Amino acid sequence: MANQKIQFVLTGFSDFTGSRVFAFEGVAADRSRSPYTVTADLAMARRYGITLQELPLLCRVILDQRHEDGRAVAFTYGEAEMCLYAKDRAAAKQRKPAKRPPTTGTVGSAWRGPFQQPGSGPR
Repeated sequence: MANQKIQFVLTGFSDFTGSRVFAFEGVAADRSRSPYTVTADLAMARRYGITLQELPLLCRVILDQRHEDGRAVAFTYGEAEMCLYAKDRAAAKQRKPAKRPPTTGTVGSAWRGPFQQPGSGPR
């Protein structure tokens, strides 16, 4: 299983003493399946501003990065990864371009022309 590309599918999760354990199924190129789990501390995730909706995808990234040897099947999404993610997210917000100014009521008036009531136009 060392050099095969494995795709991970989320199969469920469970709560365990302040942590959420995400269950994944790794599907190898030969269609063989293997179970994997990633545990994430919920209090730590809140501290770094990571929402529950983001955790499954972030845990899948951990699997993509760490499953090379094929022997380990249980991983932890730890504080170092959460801190790195929070820093990357903050840097992305700073790079975000400024919002466009609000539009005025005259947008599109050049091609629309003046408003005419039906039946009041030239005959």
